[in-house]
Amino acid sequence: MGLLKGGFSFARFHMDGKLPQDFLNFINKQIKANSYRETQKSTQEKQMGWVSLTDVLDADFEQANYVLADYLVFCLRIDRKLISPKLLKLKLMEEEKRYLAESGKNRINKQIAVGIKEKVSLELIQRQDAVPSFYDICWSLKHNTIYFSSLADKVADDFVELFKKTFLLNLRRLLPQENLAPAKNNESAEGVSLIGREFLTWLWFKSEERNGRITLNSGDEVELHLLKRIALEAGEGEYAQGVVCSGIHAELKEGKEAIRQGKKVKEAGIKLTYNQNEWEFIFKADTFDFQSLKLPVTDMPEAPEDPAGKLLERIYLMENAAKIMDNLFASFLSIRRSPPWEEELKRLAKWLEH
Repeated sequence: MGLLKGGFSFARFHMDGKLPQDFLNFINKQIKANSYRETQKSTQEKQMGWVSLTDVLDADFEQANYVLADYLVFCLRIDRKLISPKLLKLKLMEEEKRYLAESGKNRINKQIAVGIKEKVSLELIQRQDAVPSFYDICWSLKHNTIYFSSLADKVADDFVELFKKTFLLNLRRLLPQENLAPAKNNESAEGVSLIGREFLTWLWFKSEERNGRITLNSGDEVELHLLKRIALEAGEGEYAQGVVCSGIHAELKEGKEAIRQGKKVKEAGIKLTYNQNEWEFIFKADTFDFQSLKLPVTDMPEAPEDPAGKLLERIYLMENAAKIMDNLFASFLSIRRSPPWEEELKRLAKWLEH
């Protein structure tokens, strides 16, 4: 799983509200009350609940191993029963044929047809084995931030719903335009909503301006390069028009031409270096989600007797990547909404000519 090993994809959420008193006892009670419970021969298409991160078969949290320093780490398990449309169609035909033979009728009215479909669907669901999926959760109590290992909106909705039911707390997704009002120069609402794409487009320019070195507002310097895949798009929804570059020089020229035509970078592969650590990931401009985050290789020795230490190190490195991207965004905004932006635009225009 992503938190324990390998690449980690995640969306970020902010927790609204205050933690209750005697918080850990409250959490212990609530997480167990809403843990995953398997139901034999269930007719539900979806079942979900919490399980242990380190042992997905442990839904009882007997060791309370979800507490890790200032974090809570656990998993969301969602079981789905998926019925093949072709199988459903075949079984419906068989049942309708049987009904006509037994009833002596020549046709089936709408009400009977609906009833037959419901009956067949329930029978198939009951016999079907559920397919389980597991999603890692890292809850930073210090920052009221939750890292959730799915980028799918439907899965995120299930997570937010169960989180609220369990902990009586609301979550909201962290987005680049959050709390970002239009600037004084009458910037449009659309400009605010697409600010993440403008930021990622700016990052492409900055990645080539000084061999990838970018100075943050704090004075620290990071190195950033775009790699593998760059997707650009203009517009949203059904009216969106996009182009994808894969890193070949001719295709990158095509990407710059797309920027001149009004497109902006929607997602890109990024290699980020800071303080001798290097991360690689795909960054989503509209949501600031991280996909397939590859963490830096460290000198920390493998210690089977101390898995908590290894996990804490991975969480620290994951948070650092998110923090650096947030700081880059803050640096972009400080330029974007100040007089130096005019000069920045001139340099960007010259970059597009090459």
